[in-house]
Amino acid sequence: MAAPGEAEPAARPAARGDLGVLALAILAPVWGYGWVASKVALGYCPPLAFAALRAGLSLPCLFIVLLVARRSLRPPPLGFTLLIGLLQTTAFVGLSVWAVSSGGAGKVAVLTYTMPFWLLLLARAFLGERLRGTQVLAVCLALVGLVLVIAPWTLHDVRSSVLAVAGGIAWAASALVVKLMQRRHEVDVLSLTAWQMVFGSLPLIVVALIVGGAGPQWTAAFVAGLSYTVLLANVLAWILWLYALRTLSAGTAGLGTLAIPAIGVLAAWLQLGERPSAVEAGGMLLIAAALALLAARGTAESRRDARRHDAGRPAGPDGSAG
Repeated sequence: MAAPGEAEPAARPAARGDLGVLALAILAPVWGYGWVASKVALGYCPPLAFAALRAGLSLPCLFIVLLVARRSLRPPPLGFTLLIGLLQTTAFVGLSVWAVSSGGAGKVAVLTYTMPFWLLLLARAFLGERLRGTQVLAVCLALVGLVLVIAPWTLHDVRSSVLAVAGGIAWAASALVVKLMQRRHEVDVLSLTAWQMVFGSLPLIVVALIVGGAGPQWTAAFVAGLSYTVLLANVLAWILWLYALRTLSAGTAGLGTLAIPAIGVLAAWLQLGERPSAVEAGGMLLIAAALALLAARGTAESRRDARRHDAGRPAGPDGSAG
């Protein structure tokens, strides 16, 4: 039997992996139901005001997390951080909230999660990353599913669908900028998340003040929906996601997010009565299949890289990899 000091190093990574899976298991329903919570809150608040409140109230929470975690409050490189904030917070949050306000929460959740496919295309254009095998198939499946979900021939709910897709594209563009930033700088992701929200929330707040109009109705339902999106769907969800990314492979973490749009659709169906048509459901299944293909490819690549890394290690005294 191994001595306690010898077993501990092997036990710790396994325990962290288990906690990473647990983080994903909590994250999926938290983020998935967030679309329904936003839809409920938007029944009592104009979309611009809600987007400004959601982003603005998340700021102190994120900086409290930075202080508790003893992370530096120094902002990351300003140029990159500003651009990420405009794309990830101003554009993504603004467009997705606008989409939910005028369309179905479940449908918007699915269309927003086309982000990985737009990221593949942007990476091909700006980073020179080639699409290979299953990636090409995944993009084709997603595009067909996208057409079926939007159903442009019906002219029903098209504006909301276009806004949701635009939000997914903005999210993908922000991820591309993060990739470019990481090539040049070492950046703490939690610090980047907080500071990009500083820059990204300011335009939302300014536009909401300029447009004016009716403010929120501070009903119990609105307060509950706003609190959920700020404390759970924003702050807690980001912490869980960052922890999952740190303890699990990117492919495994990506696979764990597959349930998020599915939970959004199911929750919207049960609570809001949003039942997708047969054509919409078929398109959603195609998008889910495409996401599964990408996640499976990412998991396989992570395992292959791990085997190569282990094969390169010097052998230990017992002949195993050191």
